[in-house]
Amino acid sequence: MNVWRRLTGPRRALALAGAGALVAGGLVTIPVTAAQAATQCDIAYTSNDWPGGFTANVTIKNVGDPLNGWTLGWTFANSSQRVQQGWSATFTQSGSQVTARSLSYNGTLATGASTSIGFNGAWSGSNPKPTSFTLNGVVCNGGTTPPTNPPTDPPTNPPTDPPTNPPPGTKVDNPYVGVRGYVNPEWKAKADAEPGGSRVSNNPTAVWLDRIAAINGTPDSSSNGAFGVKDHLDEALRQGAGYIQFVIYNLPGRDCSALASNGELGPDELPKYKAQYIDPIAAIQGDSKYSSLRIINIIEIDSLPNLVTNTSGQPGGTVMCDTVKANGAYVNGVGYALAKLGSIGNVYNYIDAGHHGWLGWDSNFGPSAEILKTAAVASGSTVNNVHGFITNTANYSALQEPYFKVTDNVNGQTVRQSKWVDWNFYVDELSFAQAFRTKLVSLGFNSNIGMLIDTSRNGWGGSARPTGPGAMTSVDTYVNGGRVDRRLHLGNWCNQAGAGLGERPRANPATGIDAYVWVKPPGESDGSSKEIPNNEGKGFDRMCDPTYGGNARNGNNPSGALANAPISGAWFSAQFQELMRNAYPAL
Repeated sequence: MNVWRRLTGPRRALALAGAGALVAGGLVTIPVTAAQAATQCDIAYTSNDWPGGFTANVTIKNVGDPLNGWTLGWTFANSSQRVQQGWSATFTQSGSQVTARSLSYNGTLATGASTSIGFNGAWSGSNPKPTSFTLNGVVCNGGTTPPTNPPTDPPTNPPTDPPTNPPPGTKVDNPYVGVRGYVNPEWKAKADAEPGGSRVSNNPTAVWLDRIAAINGTPDSSSNGAFGVKDHLDEALRQGAGYIQFVIYNLPGRDCSALASNGELGPDELPKYKAQYIDPIAAIQGDSKYSSLRIINIIEIDSLPNLVTNTSGQPGGTVMCDTVKANGAYVNGVGYALAKLGSIGNVYNYIDAGHHGWLGWDSNFGPSAEILKTAAVASGSTVNNVHGFITNTANYSALQEPYFKVTDNVNGQTVRQSKWVDWNFYVDELSFAQAFRTKLVSLGFNSNIGMLIDTSRNGWGGSARPTGPGAMTSVDTYVNGGRVDRRLHLGNWCNQAGAGLGERPRANPATGIDAYVWVKPPGESDGSSKEIPNNEGKGFDRMCDPTYGGNARNGNNPSGALANAPISGAWFSAQFQELMRNAYPAL
């Protein structure tokens, strides 16, 4: 699960040379011609700022004549404001003047059409937003030319605001807002049985449907419980819950780069996935009895990004990943699930989008977003079946690193050169999720998509949590001394020692984020510490063995896993107790 890949040296340089990279050169001012006089545009510039850095999203709306190629220009008010990494355009900066030129796929803009671009930047002192823009040399005016038929007086009875609670079956912008989440009684019973577990047992967690049998319930399983999909939905109604979360997790050749989470379906069993897994789930979720519930589906974790990072030619690439990429099992399976489930009026699909320690490098970031778009329009689906994306599912990446930033420098060296960051463009999950959302919108996903972040096990509190920055001796002492994520390596994903419960589930915690969620139920194992024979399709991965010395994917570091762990999904009491001890915020 959650496999990490390094990007260093020449490969990093090659990636930066591609589309969307920051290039050197000066501002090119295009003179206004008669043909350009009909250019009119409306620009929306938004940014998410933090000390010394920011991520900006710029939406260009053409309200003039059709365009075949465009160049956007603006001037930063503060000379310290710099574009560092851009996407969906070729960025050039000279002094405070910035231009962004269209790429081959987004240069044509019909009248009324929009496109979005974005970039990561740095600043000092202040970070004011630009207030004036040019498009093809013409100052944007928002299309103020009066229309041919001016509007009449406003209606006597203007429309009222939309109702707070829309009718059953009507999709809302954020399904987590204003309603209670479903508490899985099977997980709650296990948590309540632990000393101190009642402090967290009333939090909503997701229900994992990791095999066909889980649809109807598996009373003899060590992971799934006796409740099936219908049982959970009925219980949600009984609780008066407003939303319920399911993890759709059974692709053919599932999790092609790991063993602990391999599934029951072979790589060529896409028809079985459709007919015996997705179709029955859709039939139950589509029952009108449940139309008052907001049913949230987390779609196929640890799947699509593997097609970018873990195929032939990549460090640790596998034959299984090659197979499911070649036969389309992942892309078409996800597309089918989105289309089938998304057609239900009260269902909200969020696709898994990895995490910053996997996709934060430029060679993984863009290509992974593109494969997500490919899947979203496969097998009869459209982007309208995607309500958003989720990052950090079942992983441990820190939500925010409070004591160092990706823009920091030590003795003239950027922290991106530290062994921990290893040239990643992101150091925590929140900044990654927000930037990845911008990228996804730029590729054609709806502008109102929301992100989820799994915070069930990324708290990193307890006595080992730093209280300030590390020593300024070197970039490594600075980063290692101050980082709250205490793993031995970002690529370590199995039952991590020292981890703690993270932020409790809540809606609208940050810009672009629909919710912090507990999709991985705390206390459920990532995989067994040694091989354990079972009939549940759960394999053994050395990354779950605390004696393992690592591999290319985790920089040949020890696994950092806890000892004596059961198979994935089974209750792991020792881990649950440690998660409570190290919770941040503390319990």
